[in-house]
Amino acid sequence: MVPDGHAGERIDRWLAEQPGTGTRSQIERAIEAGRVLVDGRRVKPSHRLRGGERVELSPPPVPPEEPVARDAPPLSVLYCDDAMIVVDKAPGVVVHPAAGHRSGTLVDALRARFPAARWPGGAERAGIVHRLDRDTSGVLLVARTVEAHEALARQFRKREVGKEYLALVYGDVRVPGRVDDPIGRHPRDRKRMSVAARRGRRALTEYEPLERFGQATLLRVALHTGRTHQIRVHLASRGWPVVGDRTYGRRRGRSKPAGSVERALAGMPRQALHAWKIRCTHPVDGRALEFEAPVPADFASLLEVLRRRVRDAGSG
Repeated sequence: MVPDGHAGERIDRWLAEQPGTGTRSQIERAIEAGRVLVDGRRVKPSHRLRGGERVELSPPPVPPEEPVARDAPPLSVLYCDDAMIVVDKAPGVVVHPAAGHRSGTLVDALRARFPAARWPGGAERAGIVHRLDRDTSGVLLVARTVEAHEALARQFRKREVGKEYLALVYGDVRVPGRVDDPIGRHPRDRKRMSVAARRGRRALTEYEPLERFGQATLLRVALHTGRTHQIRVHLASRGWPVVGDRTYGRRRGRSKPAGSVERALAGMPRQALHAWKIRCTHPVDGRALEFEAPVPADFASLLEVLRRRVRDAGSG
C-alpha cells in the first residue's frame, strides 16, 4: 500500500526506494514487462502515485537452463572481478554465434570458463559489451551483471572509453595524423564499408608511426568512434591498407613475392590489427582502469622479420 505522503511520486522512483525491490533500471524493466501492477492495472514508469494504491511486484521468470558451451576455444583472461571480465581475444575467434559460426566463439569460451554465471543479455550474449572483428586480436570488455553492462555501455556511448590499436600497414607513414571522413556502406558492395558512402556517419581515427620499415609501418591508432571496420577503411583510404586485409587491402598478385620481407608481408594470414590497450572506469567503484593485451605470436613474428631486415640494412 502506498502511503499518502508519497502522492505525486513516480512509480519507478518510489519502488526503487523500497527495500529488496532492485535498482531503478531493474524496476523500469519490470514495469515495461508488466510485472508491476497498480490496483491491478499495468502502468508506465512515469505513472504518478495518488496515495493509498495497492502495488504488486511479481518476481522475474526463471531463465531457461543455458546450453553447455560448444567447442570452446582457449580463453586468456587479463582481469576478473564480480562486476567485469577483461579478455584477450585470439585472432580467428568470432565474438558471437552467427550464421556459419555457431560454435567455437568467444561466447562459448566465456561460458565454459564461467559455467555458473548468469550473463546479462542471456547465454548467447554472455555480457559482451563491444566487439572485435574475427581476425582482429586483443583486449575486450565483458560485464558480469546487468548494472555493470549498463555502466560500461554508457561509457562507450559517451565516448569515455579510450581504445588504442597496433596496425601494420603497407607504405611509409612518416608523421602522425588523423582521418575524419564519414563512413557508411559501400555504394556498390553492401558487405564493405567506405568513405565514399552517401550517408556516412561521423568517424575519427588518429594514428602515429611507431616503427618504419620502408615497405610497411607499425602504427599506434587511437579510435574515437566505433564504426564498422573503421581503422581498416580509414587507413586504406589514405593509401595505407592494413597488411593481410583481404577486404580493404592489396590484391594478391599471381607471381610469388621475391624477397623474404615481401613473402612475410604477403603471407600474413589475417589483418595485422591488434586491440592493444583500453582505458575505462570501473562500473561499480569508479576506479580508472587500463588494460593491455600482448601482441599475438603471428603479428610479433612478422614484426621481427621486419626489424631484422632493418638491422641488416643498417649494418651493411
